[in-house]
Amino acid sequence: MVKEIREEILQKTAIPCMKLKLTDTKPSLFDSKVGGIGYVPRDAKIPEDSEGVQLRLLAQINCAEITLEDFPHQGLLQFWILNDDVSGLNFDDNTLQDTFRVLYFKEPDRTVTEEEVCGKMQDPSSEEEDYFPVRGCYGLAFSAGVDTISSGDYQFESRIKELVQQDYPEEAERLLENIDDFIDENGEDWGGGHKIGGYPGFTQWDPRGESDSHDVLLFQLDSDYHDSRDRILWGDCGIGNFFINRENLKNCDFRDVIYNWDCC
Repeated sequence: MVKEIREEILQKTAIPCMKLKLTDTKPSLFDSKVGGIGYVPRDAKIPEDSEGVQLRLLAQINCAEITLEDFPHQGLLQFWILNDDVSGLNFDDNTLQDTFRVLYFKEPDRTVTEEEVCGKMQDPSSEEEDYFPVRGCYGLAFSAGVDTISSGDYQFESRIKELVQQDYPEEAERLLENIDDFIDENGEDWGGGHKIGGYPGFTQWDPRGESDSHDVLLFQLDSDYHDSRDRILWGDCGIGNFFINRENLKNCDFRDVIYNWDCC
């Protein structure tokens, strides 16, 4: 019985998202990209941590390519992280924007050149070792999609219970004896992939809880193996994600964002 209704129940959790695919095109300073050189205003520095070490560009999104409600539809949204052995992850405070940074430029100055930005960069030889998850620089292709709730999302159990009790009240107790019966046995509902919006994927667990207000998946970057090489690798084939509160997102306020990544 559970298998018969599982897809029906999951479809009721569906929300829109933007699926992202890496491309081998050479993105400009103002294009969407993963890795590479990010836009930096003429009067600004490349983001640094509290010890003066520059962060590196994880990804840049040209928001004109986003069609989702509540997201900005112009400007550049950037994700920067520290190139250290934990890729800038703060285990004590995953919202502290020191070893990571989320920046938004509504109207970037298009007279800034890549050469100007490169001139602000510290000598990469000063970095003891390269732990950066992105190997190279890639463009991004966007496509509108739909996500159903992922089995690792902290809301999975409560949402499934709510829908089953609503649609099958007389049989709910029996149907919910084992909530794991609603997880795809092939693991296809785990939430992986590169995306904006939708539901997140984890190799460990969701860092959020029931009382957490970071209810929107702002950006997710998965490990990516293609043509016999790693293009993106988080630790041992992990996944990285950023979360934000919807009201803050609507206001283009990116000061309070969870940054998380995990691996097996």
